[in-house]
Amino acid sequence: MTVKRRWRAWWNARHPRADTHTMGQRNLYILPSRAGLAFCLTLAVLLIGTINDQLSLGYALTFLLAGAGLASMHLTHGNLRGLSLDLKPPQPVFAGDEIHLALRLHNPGRARYGVGVQVAGTPIDAVAWTDVPAGGHALLELRCAAELRGLRGLPDLQIVTRFPLGLFRAWSIWRPAARVWVYPRPELPTPPMPEQAAHDEGRRPAQALRLMRSAGLEFDGVRAYRRGDSARQVLWKKAALSFEAGTPLWVRDAQAPAAQQLWLDWRDAAPLATEARLSRLTAWLLAAERAQSPVGLRLSGFEAAPALDEAHLQACLQALAGVA
Repeated sequence: MTVKRRWRAWWNARHPRADTHTMGQRNLYILPSRAGLAFCLTLAVLLIGTINDQLSLGYALTFLLAGAGLASMHLTHGNLRGLSLDLKPPQPVFAGDEIHLALRLHNPGRARYGVGVQVAGTPIDAVAWTDVPAGGHALLELRCAAELRGLRGLPDLQIVTRFPLGLFRAWSIWRPAARVWVYPRPELPTPPMPEQAAHDEGRRPAQALRLMRSAGLEFDGVRAYRRGDSARQVLWKKAALSFEAGTPLWVRDAQAPAAQQLWLDWRDAAPLATEARLSRLTAWLLAAERAQSPVGLRLSGFEAAPALDEAHLQACLQALAGVA
């Protein structure tokens, strides 16, 4: 095993992945900042000059400043020690968008000032700063780019502070365990649906409503509202007519026969390349969801029957994101 691998193994063991992080002696580090190095150099020059000239006031000033520096080091380290953080589960995003990380800081002791959190490796201007009241909590939001689709791990986070004088920089590394789904980016503008999709989507709701109004019966694909139905399934354009006539609301039936519902297939986006196919299928899937049309998806090794609910939509998007 090479030195680099040994170092990485030791580092990962010292910072295991977790969605909570408490800072203590084991995972908290401190070094002089650039201003601190300049301060130390100034003290060295003062001390040399004082020794050469045997100035009593020079000794007093030098050791007074050195004491202030040591006190600053202690306060900087203590500004993070004992703080704990946790992470809210991140929401799925589309490739090219930003992942929003909502962090909560918990302080069991005195007030903490100038606490910053950043994605490890980003510049100083990307740090999100906050103060944490004594015995209280604080919220922070970070953003990081989601470039590749799939189930992705979150980047390492760095908690930093330079309080109170900026002479020292204390930091800790947090490696979140949570992962986030990055869906394929939908094609824009949304291309026309496949012929079968457009045919079914435009024909069935109007036909069903005409049959119901003439016969007073339910029709496959559209039925009377039942308690527990999602508001997204309600045919709101017909709601006013239903109230005037004293008839129940009509909703789309997610259990209509599959042959009369919309199916999206991997072959529908041929002959595009893999990423372009995924982008087009994602756009079609979202367009069907906006139109409140039950939609099914067929991929290699995956098939989801037509349905109209959030869980079904997420399952289809995850299947698209996981295509090899």
